[in-house]
Amino acid sequence: MKRVILAAVMGIFVLPLQAAEPPAAKELFKNIETPSRANPQSLGGYAKGCLAGGVRLFEDGPAWAAMRLSRGRNWGHPALADFISRFSEASTRAGYKGLLIGDLGRPRGGPMISGHRSHQTGLDVDVWLRPLTERPSANQRESWSSYDVVKGRSTLDRELWEKSSWRAIGLAAQDPAVARIFVNATIKRELCKASPGAKWLRKVRPWWGHDSHFHVRLSCPAGVPGCVDQPAPPPGHGCGKELAWWFTDEPYKPSDKPPRKDLTMADLPNACQTVLDAE
Repeated sequence: MKRVILAAVMGIFVLPLQAAEPPAAKELFKNIETPSRANPQSLGGYAKGCLAGGVRLFEDGPAWAAMRLSRGRNWGHPALADFISRFSEASTRAGYKGLLIGDLGRPRGGPMISGHRSHQTGLDVDVWLRPLTERPSANQRESWSSYDVVKGRSTLDRELWEKSSWRAIGLAAQDPAVARIFVNATIKRELCKASPGAKWLRKVRPWWGHDSHFHVRLSCPAGVPGCVDQPAPPPGHGCGKELAWWFTDEPYKPSDKPPRKDLTMADLPNACQTVLDAE
C-alpha cells in the first residue's frame, strides 16, 4: 500500500503487484514417468492425493492384458496389482479367458491431465466390458475399443451385454479389498434384475458414464495412515429409490454450479510435494 500511496502523491497511480496463480497439480505430475523410491503409500483421498512407491502393472498376466499403454496410466499401489491378478484369475471360473484392463493411475498418482477426477492414489482401476478373447498386439492395445453396452440414456444393448464381462462385476464386488464399483445406472439396474438380493450389490454404485467399463475402487490398505477412505456405501442393495432417481430427468439437468477449479499442490496432502520432488 505504501507504494500505491507514494505513487499517487507523485501523480502516478501504480496497481499493487499480484502473486502469480500457482500451477495446476496435473501439469506438475503429467510428465513424470517413474515412481518415487519409497515404501508404497496411498496418500490422501481418491480425488485429492498421490502415490509413493507405485508399481507398474505388467502388460500381460495369466488372465489379463493391459490396454492403452501409451497413456502411461498402468501404475498403482501393489495392493491394486495383487487384486488385478487374483480377480482376473477368478474371472476364468466365470467362463472368461480373462480381462482387458484400462486405466489405473500415473507413476506417482496425482491429478491426471484428462479423463479422471479420481485414480490419484493408486487404488482405482477401470476394467473393460470387452473381455479378453485373444492377446492384443501393441497396435491393438491402442486401437481396440471396449463394448459400449448402453444405448442412449437407459437402453441396454442386449447383444453386447451377453458378450461382455458383466459377470465379473459380482466377482469383484465380493473381494474383501473392494470398497466400491462404479457402473452406468442401466448396468446397475440389470445387475439388480440378474442377482436380486445379492449382498455384493451394495458396493455397485451408479455413476455418470461407465457404460463401456466398470471402475473398481479398493479400500485403503492396512498400515497406510496417510490414506483416506471414502465413507462406506449406504445400507441396502441400492436397487430401490436411489437407483430409480437415475431414470428421471433430475440427474441430467444443466448445473448452475461454477466449473471446478484445477487442483493445486496446496489442495493435496503435504506429503505429495515430497513424492513429486523425489528422485
